[in-house]
Amino acid sequence: MLKSLDRNLNKIYRFSGYIAAFFLILVAVFILIGISSRIFGFYIRGLAEYSGYCMAAASFFALSYTFVEGGHIRITLFLEKLSGYKKKLIEIWCLSIASYFSGYLAYYFIKMLIISYKFQERSEGADEILIWIPQTSVAIGSTIFFISVFHQLILTIKRDK
Repeated sequence: MLKSLDRNLNKIYRFSGYIAAFFLILVAVFILIGISSRIFGFYIRGLAEYSGYCMAAASFFALSYTFVEGGHIRITLFLEKLSGYKKKLIEIWCLSIASYFSGYLAYYFIKMLIISYKFQERSEGADEILIWIPQTSVAIGSTIFFISVFHQLILTIKRDK
């Protein structure tokens, strides 16, 4: 059962990376539309805001994929000097702290999303979009990141060495 859960979580992390790539493509499309609209003399409201929302979504959806693939900055310079039980203990300590802070981050992004939804807050940009819509991607991305860090903590605790 745990291997199945591990496989499914890794699929979620990979899918999260695909979503991040999609949002990066949208950023490029919005920027190109903005540039071409200035060249041809028409204006589309909110393109700068939409590209910013897509960039935030891409950043947060990419967190878990990047973490699982080993792309985040880690303390490997320090850890490679250690071995055995000491190395595992330090890794568990670091992943515990990271789990706490990523969980804290996810909790408050979800709380912010709920408050924005309840009060029907709108952005201050030209488009006045309901702000909970772009906040949803940030809350989901940070939650998946928390799951990936906690997942890595469990795998590290379970590992023999």
